[in-house]
Amino acid sequence: MKLPPIPKIRFPESENFFLIAGPCVIENETMPFEIAETILSICNRLQIPFIFKASYKKANRSRLDSFTGIGDEKGMRILREVSEKFSIPVLTDVHTESECAIAGEYCDVIQIPAFLCRQTDLLLAAGKTGKPVNVKKGQFVSAASMEFAVEKIRSTGNNHIILTERGNTFGYNDLVVDFRNIPDMKRFNVPVVVDITHSLQQPNQVSGVTGGRPDMIETIAMASVAAGADGLFLETHPDPPHAKSDGANMLRLDLLEKMLEKLVRLRKAI
Repeated sequence: MKLPPIPKIRFPESENFFLIAGPCVIENETMPFEIAETILSICNRLQIPFIFKASYKKANRSRLDSFTGIGDEKGMRILREVSEKFSIPVLTDVHTESECAIAGEYCDVIQIPAFLCRQTDLLLAAGKTGKPVNVKKGQFVSAASMEFAVEKIRSTGNNHIILTERGNTFGYNDLVVDFRNIPDMKRFNVPVVVDITHSLQQPNQVSGVTGGRPDMIETIAMASVAAGADGLFLETHPDPPHAKSDGANMLRLDLLEKMLEKLVRLRKAI
């Protein structure tokens, strides 16, 4: 399924999957531009439609002393500047109803975090912005139950909806991807994305810092493309061990191009 036409987003004709990618969070005023430029160059060459992703703040952190952002207004402004400089759509996540209207002014796609995918008021507020809404499937819900999230957003008159698979809780400290969720969620007539890097998290560690399996990123990505995902979501950073959020499961930026080349070949083969 191709991504349907959505406001302010005009992908070139491409038979490839689309890519949502960027750092976990905006760490400073320069890094987002450097990462966006690198990813865009790769995607242009491979003809992969690209949406730049970064959180303007991190609201869901285990520890009180974890990094949450460089300031809400500054983070939003940087996202808008990235979009304008490179002429690409940008995505960020929201956590409360009041954030939706603000994010709608700065960003092209609004994302609902997995833990909040059942929050009716939040989904309605996001839908009312008229912007495309990407809803991450909660680690605790089935693919079938995501139909209700879709219905909530559609009730606002907004049909620009994306659903993202990001794994299901598997015991206390691990996640597992059920690839049946891709065709199951496609039945709602929406594009389905697989969040590669968050699906490889190992959350709720005793240290209060989430672990991960970055060695499995390419494996999960290839399986997602083979299973018919319309898009891929991943977080990438030039130096994951020193990233201020989710470094344990991010893809090193210099590994991205080679992996995407493989995925494009796989997409053509199937």
